[in-house]
Amino acid sequence: MQSQKDLGLYIHIPFCKAKCLYCDFNSFACRDDFVPAYFNALKKEICLYSDIIKGHRIKTVFIGGGTPSYVGAHNIYEIVSLLKQRFDMDSCFELTIEANPGTMDLEKLSVYRNAGINRLSIGLQAWQNHLLKNLGRIHTVEQFEENYHLAVKAGFDNINVDLIFAIPGQSFENWEETVNKVAKLNPRHISCYSLIIEEGTVFGTRFLEGELTPVEDELDRKMYWYAVEKLKTMGYKHYEISNFSKEGFECAHNLTYWKEREYIGIGASAHSYFNGQRFNNTYNIEEYVKILNSDRLPVENQITVERKDEISEFMMLGLRLVDGVNVREFKERFGEDVLEVFKGQIESLLKRGLIKIEKGFIKLTELGFDLANQAFMEFL
Repeated sequence: MQSQKDLGLYIHIPFCKAKCLYCDFNSFACRDDFVPAYFNALKKEICLYSDIIKGHRIKTVFIGGGTPSYVGAHNIYEIVSLLKQRFDMDSCFELTIEANPGTMDLEKLSVYRNAGINRLSIGLQAWQNHLLKNLGRIHTVEQFEENYHLAVKAGFDNINVDLIFAIPGQSFENWEETVNKVAKLNPRHISCYSLIIEEGTVFGTRFLEGELTPVEDELDRKMYWYAVEKLKTMGYKHYEISNFSKEGFECAHNLTYWKEREYIGIGASAHSYFNGQRFNNTYNIEEYVKILNSDRLPVENQITVERKDEISEFMMLGLRLVDGVNVREFKERFGEDVLEVFKGQIESLLKRGLIKIEKGFIKLTELGFDLANQAFMEFL
């Protein structure tokens, strides 16, 4: 069992060279002038948290964005150095940074390694340059290959590659090529996400105006199951709906979320789950800096998680994992039998063929993976 005093830590870097057309994350292009003030505010937030989380051990750190690799490497080095000064990082075994091709070089990657970063998550998305252009990506597949090999040269042996399927205009053959080419590079981890057209994005606007046609569900599912089966044959373990890893290289930080463990988010819009409460920082980067300059935490939307909500979240998040929800773990955490607490929901899902119970785990079936949201809704 994980100690209650273990924490995950997320650091948000909201800067990008250009905003991708499908992206709804809290990120900003053309704000380089604001980088120094933002990093000063990050440092202040870290210092404010050093007393609040005293006695807690940081087990994983994930530096995400935005494009953290877009800003100067010294900024990242200074943040990681401050974490080591202010927090108990002795048992931190996974320290990830997100990076995009076209924003890395050997010097920058070496700075990350010297800082202690041991996991790199590279956003490729597709192997075809015309699809990268359609997505608004700033790089080519050639730049990805070059940067991937540079990362290996710099000493990164734990690399994740992010891929997207169901991109408008993407053929099944395009996806087949993407999966095969990336798997042959042999990264330790691969993430495969179905494109979701979000409100407030360029893609969202184009969709509303009838200029963008989403991929049909049938093709989306064909692409998904191709990746699942192909990656298994290439030595990857399918351990979460969208995630695949070599044995022992599952993303420990994301498992913190999926197993509903505690974490602290630092940076504009970062979310936290700590001491039975969920909260987030302000999304506005100017407001974020202003609040921290007055030595206050930029926290908003603070809610106490009721026990019934914690139980529901534990089920919904746990079902994302291929192994599913551990019946024994549920009993140890909540003191109740999950098969009794959710008797009606479980019976309904079993009848509909969306879940199965195997060796003490409640897990999604293949149909359940296709209709995962229907299964999750049962536990709301």
